[in-house]
Formats: sequence, structure tokens, C-alpha cells
Amino acid sequence: MGYRSFGRTAALLLAMTGAVLVTQPASAQFFWSPPDFSSPPLTDAEATTALGLPGATPAEVKAGLVWNLRAALNVAALQCQFEPTLLSISNYNAMIAHHDAELDAAQATLLGYFQRTVGKGKAGQMASDQYGTRIYSGYSTVQAQRGFCQAAGLVGRKAIFAQRGTLNEVARNGLGSIKKSLILAGEQFYGDPGRGYSLTLPSFDPKCWKKGKMLPACQLAWNQKIGVQP
Repeated sequence: MGYRSFGRTAALLLAMTGAVLVTQPASAQFFWSPPDFSSPPLTDAEATTALGLPGATPAEVKAGLVWNLRAALNVAALQCQFEPTLLSISNYNAMIAHHDAELDAAQATLLGYFQRTVGKGKAGQMASDQYGTRIYSGYSTVQAQRGFCQAAGLVGRKAIFAQRGTLNEVARNGLGSIKKSLILAGEQFYGDPGRGYSLTLPSFDPKCWKKGKMLPACQLAWNQKIGVQP
């Protein structure tokens, strides 16, 4: 095989490899085999319950979807900085800049929802503020942080490439997976031995101790509990 022929073959193989890498789904930063966070798009009926907006009109549902996505990605920007490759901060900032008009409209529509359902003036404004605080805390997680950051990262990337005026569609399609990720789910192939470990302690009942030493009966009970053979 000549040099030129080999070079063309190598280039073709490299291009094919690159195409495979590009078309493969993004590998998880935290899992070899990630949990399945996939979820169908939210219907209006499902959204009114999931978003805590009973009796919302279709326009108010769209606003709620947008505002919840903003809250979720804002929490991710704060909580997911430990994994820089997720680009949580830059994706959030890009989303705010790209979809500022839709976000402003969503905020105004939500305020109108609470003024309609709670009361005009101060009562509606207070209810709107409380709603904002509530949804932010709802996306905050500790134990399920890895899964949440992974799911939010994927949805956040879709948000920055979505056309203006369609952020509500990104939210409708992606919020289900973000909410699903808030339930702890670890590595699916190898398991999660570190998180599944539990420590078995001896009894600290004063009757089990004398001068700092465990009495034989309690020592035997503890040995049996941890599986130590006599």
C-alpha cells in the first residue's frame, strides 16, 4: 500500500471514528453506566401538578415551565461547580442572555397568575415571591447531586441552542428528567459500594462496659451482628 493510499485510508478511519464519537450520546461524568433519567414531555395537566400551579391557563403553564427551568439551572450553576466540564455556570449565563425576553415574560405571567388566584397587590406579589423560593429549594439536593448535575447539564446545553421563544419547549421536554434525577440513583453497572456502606457499632449501653472494656456477653452479641466467628 502506497503512502498516499495509506494516508487516505487513515484519514477515512479517523473521520469515521470521529463520527462515531460525535453521534454517541454524551458519556456521563460520574457514571460508567448512568441511571435512566429519561422522562416524557410534561402535558399541561401534569405540569400544573408538578409545578404547583393549580388552575393555571396554558399561557401560565408555559410561564411556569420556563421559570422552573431557570430555577433548576440556577441551582445547578451553584451546586455543580465541582465538575467544571458540565459548564453549569456558562450554560446558565448563556441561557439568561439568549432567552431574556421569554424569561421576563414568564415572570410577569406568573405574577399575574398569583394576583388572579391569591389576590392583587401585595398578596399576589408575596405569593409569587414565596413560589420562587419554594421551587429553588425544590431543586436543591445533596445525596442525589451527581445525578441532578448530570441531568441539568444535558438540559442546560439544549437550552442555549434552542431558538428564542422556545425555552418553554425545552422545559416541557427536560424538566421531567431533572425532577427524576433528584431521587438518588447511583452507578448502574458497578453499583455504588461507597454510598451503600453502613457501619455497625457495638452497644453503648453502660451495662455492656466496665472500666472501658466491653463485657463478654455484649462482645459476643456484637461479633454475631457483624459476622465474626468465635
